Amino acid sequence: MVAVGERELVRTQLNELHEKYRAFGEDRVVSYYPEDAPEEQRQLFGLAGTNVDGTQWQAGDCSVPFPLHSVSKVFTYGLALEDNGAAATLARVGVEPSGDPFNSITFDEVHHRPHNPMINTGALVAASLVHGRDVDEKVDRILERYRAYSGNPALAVDQRILRQQLRSNDRNLGLCYVMRSLGMISGDVDEVVETYLSACSITVTAADLSVMGATLAKGGINPMTGERAVPREYVRDIVSVMMTCGMYDAAGQWANEVGIPAKSGVSGDIVCVLPRYFGFGVYSPGLDVHGNSVRGVELCRELSETFGLHVFADPADSRFGRVAQPAVAG
Repeated sequence: MVAVGERELVRTQLNELHEKYRAFGEDRVVSYYPEDAPEEQRQLFGLAGTNVDGTQWQAGDCSVPFPLHSVSKVFTYGLALEDNGAAATLARVGVEPSGDPFNSITFDEVHHRPHNPMINTGALVAASLVHGRDVDEKVDRILERYRAYSGNPALAVDQRILRQQLRSNDRNLGLCYVMRSLGMISGDVDEVVETYLSACSITVTAADLSVMGATLAKGGINPMTGERAVPREYVRDIVSVMMTCGMYDAAGQWANEVGIPAKSGVSGDIVCVLPRYFGFGVYSPGLDVHGNSVRGVELCRELSETFGLHVFADPADSRFGRVAQPAVAG
């Protein structure tokens, strides 16, 4: 359990981080989602953290809904693992960083599969592996899982966003047709793409996202509801691929410098998982050249460098929420 003193210290630390980065990074922003977003929407910034005991902290715009976009890849991959098992899923989509942009037409030629499920080719294959008679049943099952991860039974597909995505969908259709011609995917291409984009169009808040991360941090059990969202045996696979592949073509640098398993989306959202400890959700729409949230990336960098939350850091280096204990007399 989080002690009262630690709970208040974390609240103070997150509020200070939010204030520090609220005016950060305008000179680094290269795009926004959506591109025509009004100024007030561009300035939204939410930061939430959820401990594995269910304690939650919020700073800023944590109740503003936004589409998951590529962050959905994490949780759909988990359902693909559950439906097919680790070995069968790995045969269809790998776990290696591609080193290329998220929508590249590149594949693991040796194993005849997409490089990983965190880029579009692999995410489309993962969506095709979700069991169901048709798109509606598959999307219903995806929604059921996402609600279990977040503890929010009101999560839904934003149909307006989905329609927008379907209208500007040539790239994903092209990727699917190429993969089907190579035998990497089967079935109806339109169905696969609609399933994938429906998951991308599910709207959440930064608070929801922090609970989804905390559910993975707690071995697949939602810390708010006690409901299991994914079998424990697949959590390691999900979090590992987040660590190595979750931040687009900046994933290697992220793993080295930040060292927090994470996945980003073009909404400006980032979900972070600190196993056995915390989940974080960040929302800030200003994006860098990789399509990652400018504020979110720098904030996570500080969590790693200043607060010692790199997964390979010495535990003694962690200052996040650590209340100093009195020295024990020798």
